[in-house]
Amino acid sequence: MNFLEEIARRRTFGIISHPDAGKTTLTEKLLLFGGAIQEAGAVKNNKIKKSATSDFMEIEKQRGISVATSVLAFNYKGIKINILDTPGHKDFAEDTFRTLTAVDSVIVVVDVAKGVEMQTEKLVEVCRMRKIPIIVFINKLDREGKDGFDLLDEIEQKLKLKVVPLSFPIGMGYDFKGIYNIWDKKLNLFSGDAKQTVSEGVEFTNIDNPELDKIIGGKWANNLREELELIEEVYPKFDNEAYLNSELQPVFFGSALNNFGVKELLDCFVQIAPPPQPKMSSTRLVDSKEKKFTGFVFKIHANMDPKHRDRLAFVKIVSGIFKRNTNYLHVKMGKKMKFSSPNAFFAEKKEIVDESFPGDIVGLHDTGNFKIGDTLTEGEVLEFKGIPSFSPEHFRYVNNADPMKSKQLAKGLNQLMDEGVAQLFTLDINGRKVIGTVGALQFEVIQYRLEHEYGAKCSYENLNVHKACWVEPEDDNSYEFKEFKRVKQRYMAKDKKGQLVFLADSAFTIQMTQEKYKSVKLHFVSEFK
Repeated sequence: MNFLEEIARRRTFGIISHPDAGKTTLTEKLLLFGGAIQEAGAVKNNKIKKSATSDFMEIEKQRGISVATSVLAFNYKGIKINILDTPGHKDFAEDTFRTLTAVDSVIVVVDVAKGVEMQTEKLVEVCRMRKIPIIVFINKLDREGKDGFDLLDEIEQKLKLKVVPLSFPIGMGYDFKGIYNIWDKKLNLFSGDAKQTVSEGVEFTNIDNPELDKIIGGKWANNLREELELIEEVYPKFDNEAYLNSELQPVFFGSALNNFGVKELLDCFVQIAPPPQPKMSSTRLVDSKEKKFTGFVFKIHANMDPKHRDRLAFVKIVSGIFKRNTNYLHVKMGKKMKFSSPNAFFAEKKEIVDESFPGDIVGLHDTGNFKIGDTLTEGEVLEFKGIPSFSPEHFRYVNNADPMKSKQLAKGLNQLMDEGVAQLFTLDINGRKVIGTVGALQFEVIQYRLEHEYGAKCSYENLNVHKACWVEPEDDNSYEFKEFKRVKQRYMAKDKKGQLVFLADSAFTIQMTQEKYKSVKLHFVSEFK
């Protein structure tokens, strides 16, 4: 298979939703249909029966939630699919936002009973800004929920999407009979007892056929005919170009837990979803079909295997072929590096690959050379943009709870901060360490991982900080900047890169500071340089 054929057969997408909409379960079932696993694990009531394949960290298995993006790859009908299963919980949203820089399309999962929830709105807004093609999957149809048309209206209004249903449910909850697949003109009937089996659709091109009444009953057949007629009148015809331009969003209905409607989603996805797309860099647009290799780090994960203390940088390949044992330029460091054991992923299982193509995600063993956003090329000096580091909203002093383990604590904090799970600030006045996170649950995750992966214990103390502001003076030597640093010295700190940060205690303080020191700019994202 030649280079262009390899690119054309790749699909890299993320699955996003509010927590508990069934995102990780859907990932499992996609793997099941792709033949990548034999049996799916169910995540129920935060008690793991068999923990989900994509939740491989110990804390995820215990809590029943995803706290880090995981990467899974499999082949289906000749298409190489790379799934990035993201955390749904708002406290881990930063990981999800960064992951969205590495995908070419997304599937948004919506719970049939809860409808569109807040976290889904935020994530879809990011996708809309970046013009990422979206498919919506309305999940949990085997439970009582909102009417199909009401849900479609809610998705249009709250998410500001233009939807086109490509399947539609027959009944819901206790009355759930099945799904009519508009895309393939097939009828899929539901039998609630067969939880792990896959039902094949019955070809049904003419829904006026009286056979339909015999199969699902006259009342349901007439309902379905009326609903399909309404869909034809109200919603636009599916247009692949409009979907790829993020102007139209197809919607599928199903029940991931019961394997229902998932195959229909997957079959349509491999036909319509985009192959690897061009990406904007600091100097030019990089096309995926270019022969020279470029790629960027969108995630770092320490201790994928706690026994070996290994640290992996996840690289999304943008163009060219990434080859094992070949020298590549680390643009920020300005030095050449080669990688003897690049990994392809199946959750935490890894295998060494000799070649990877645009769209693929490769894991590179890292001894501390990589930071999130770093670019690798064959020699060209360029950097990929749009990988933000947000201003944290929760702050605590971090204290060493075991003085004998200060080395382990320092190493653990250092590595976990490189992952982007939180940010570490060192106060100028007394050198105390402060951790800032986007969500409060992150503190628990950091504490747990420090103890179980590094053998270090920490305790926290509350700190009254409203926001971290990165400081950019017009002139480093100006009187105004020196005065700003003198007056605010109690609140001045350095981040991990050594950049100056002002830890403001309120929105009012930020406003007054900006008015008083006009030549000192305050930024809420650290990527301003």
